[in-house]
Amino acid sequence: MTLKNRSAGAAQRWLVLLSVCLAAMTMPLTFIGPAVALSRIAGELGGGPIELNWVTNAFMLTFGASLMALGALADNHGRKRIFLSGLFTYVLASLAAMLAPDIVWFDVFRAAQGIGSAAAFAGGASALAQEFEGPTQLRAFSLLGTSFGIGLAFGPIACGMLIDAFGWRSIFLLVVGLAVVAFILGARHLRESRDPDAAGVDWPGAATFTLALASLTYGVLGAPQSGWTSPFVLALLTVAVLFLAAFVVVERRVRRPMLDLTLFRYPRFVGVQLLAAAPAYAFVVLLVLLPIRFIGIEGMTEVQAGQMMISLSGPLLVLPMLAGLLARSVAPATLCGIGLLIAAVGLVWLSQVPAGSLAVVAPLLAIGIGISLPWGLMDGLAVSVVPKERAGMAVGIFNTTRIASEGVALAIVSAALSGFTAAQLAARGVASNATEAAQLLVTGNLGSAATKSLPQADQAMLVHAYETAFDILLMVLATVTVVTAIVVFLGLRRGPASEQEPPALEACQEA
Repeated sequence: MTLKNRSAGAAQRWLVLLSVCLAAMTMPLTFIGPAVALSRIAGELGGGPIELNWVTNAFMLTFGASLMALGALADNHGRKRIFLSGLFTYVLASLAAMLAPDIVWFDVFRAAQGIGSAAAFAGGASALAQEFEGPTQLRAFSLLGTSFGIGLAFGPIACGMLIDAFGWRSIFLLVVGLAVVAFILGARHLRESRDPDAAGVDWPGAATFTLALASLTYGVLGAPQSGWTSPFVLALLTVAVLFLAAFVVVERRVRRPMLDLTLFRYPRFVGVQLLAAAPAYAFVVLLVLLPIRFIGIEGMTEVQAGQMMISLSGPLLVLPMLAGLLARSVAPATLCGIGLLIAAVGLVWLSQVPAGSLAVVAPLLAIGIGISLPWGLMDGLAVSVVPKERAGMAVGIFNTTRIASEGVALAIVSAALSGFTAAQLAARGVASNATEAAQLLVTGNLGSAATKSLPQADQAMLVHAYETAFDILLMVLATVTVVTAIVVFLGLRRGPASEQEPPALEACQEA
């Protein structure tokens, strides 16, 4: 091959990377934008607390539940085909959400966005594993993670400015523009590839996993309104457990499972999956809850809330790359453990800072710094878990753990915040409608909580009850993050369990 041909091939690979990174950048924007706009969406489309919770959870649920199946589909039927099909679906769903006539249709189109995003991410990320090898592959996946960081860092302020200038529907024009450019680049430069040993998609596994995750999420979201002991909630949680058990049985019997359960025998694999879940409750839930609090409870504008959120997500622009460099001299287990402990300190610190003050910037920055250290290592660790030809499965396992954890964590944390708020209202002598008022406060609807649910209550008292509950929640999240830091450190620092441990897992330790 001539030097000219090699240069052309290298340029094409980097254009493929640009396509996938642009597609990836739309995902945090799609996640954050409606959270920033939630009060305006509620004002125009209506909806109760359950419907408003699904504005975020519908996207997260379908993304997380379908990612593994779509990764396998990409390996079977072509990574380029799944990538482009996902982007096409995503663009159509985004335009439909922008024109949604009511909250129910909006939630439906948000779910369709999640499926399209999952297909684009699964196809694109697994295609990158075929385009790049060795050190350049690690660099490519590091840039992919950085593209997420760019979306997270600038998403709140960009969406806030669009909402302030053109209304909440305009946030979808931004993601559609990025997705269209990604589609054009991918269609021109991405090569088609598939796994030659693929044996079909594990549809029974995909179905049981999706039903388990959907039942769990729906049950948790319904708990604040119906009660954890209500027959409806208990039935949904029972169904979730049954489908999860069925998923395990299915995966143990099929020849090419969607999720190879035998990998969970190895401590380092478990450590990587826990590492994937850690940002969900230490960082991602704050991306949704804090804009709602800043705008709906503390009265900030969308632009002001976006400026505050940069402190939380801004470190993702720089520190993941730095973490990759530090990993050459510091063990990944140590970097990940220290990062999570810093995030836990930030959560505790945030619970002690007076609400509405600029002092929240410092603890938000600490949380962002703490999460950025493991963030720069996660994708590189995950992609080496299985052989190269099963890259779709590798991407699917890791990112399903990450996204499914985010969706479930968001549902659980929202329910917990609602419960803590209701308890605080009851402690202040509010006996009736405390649960309804708490749900409205959690969705940032302070006005309705004060005028409809508790017209006899002072608005300042409602705000104080909510903020006290939020502080309690932060302490709980900090505790969980500390425990995760310890388990991740111990799991990632372990040596091979036996000589039969997959060589790919040894790469996790050396990455």
